[in-house]
Amino acid sequence: MPLKILRRSLPNWGWGYGPPGEGPFPAIVLLHGSEGSRSGMIYRTAAVLAAHGFLAMAFPYSNGKNSGDIIEVSLDSTAEALSSLRAWSIVGTKVGLSGISRGAEHALLLASLMSRDGVAGLPDAIAVHTPPDVICGAFNSRMWRDAGDQGWRPWDPADRAWSWRGSSNELLPTTPIEIERFNGPIFLSHGTKDATWSVEMTYRLRDRLKRHGRAPEVHLYEGEGHSVNSDIENQHNEQLIDFFGRHLS
Repeated sequence: MPLKILRRSLPNWGWGYGPPGEGPFPAIVLLHGSEGSRSGMIYRTAAVLAAHGFLAMAFPYSNGKNSGDIIEVSLDSTAEALSSLRAWSIVGTKVGLSGISRGAEHALLLASLMSRDGVAGLPDAIAVHTPPDVICGAFNSRMWRDAGDQGWRPWDPADRAWSWRGSSNELLPTTPIEIERFNGPIFLSHGTKDATWSVEMTYRLRDRLKRHGRAPEVHLYEGEGHSVNSDIENQHNEQLIDFFGRHLS
């Protein structure tokens, strides 16, 4: 019997994919990396999750065309998107949050700030791939596209990637992300040969969480870089589906 996946729109926030029917479905907000939502990567992941019974919404948070800038992006908007998704009649009682690379940073930072400030609507589980353990600087997509490979650059603290409650003053590059404030299940994954975000970042996140009594689920992909090969991607998707299946059901 053919597998049917429906594209579903959440007005004002974006769209994703889900199974047919009226649910309720466990839901997940997906956050892209610096490749932007238009690359299609998070929609591919959304379709995979939809095939396994999830309602997966790809949230296009970056600004501008092409890959999109990550400059003063309002984390409050993502919190509102989570709340709107949770209020949708076809969504069940639990909502997850998942991100890759800059989207992983976004997810961890948002959860830490919502937890710190007692904001309602926290995700019930978080899964991130290739996450940094600190806040990173702003990303200007045109500069990187037009200037070619610039090699390593220090973050300019004047250029902020994120804002929270109307301000970016406290979200300085290199500030540790206090994810230990979040008390829910966390999935961390990373390629051991990642040359963009070092796997040491995931080790530090893991150790930080354990020092605070948390028990993150950690998956390390031996020899893989920031992107992974097809076999590892299939393995990663199975682990992601299992994680959210256990914690959002």
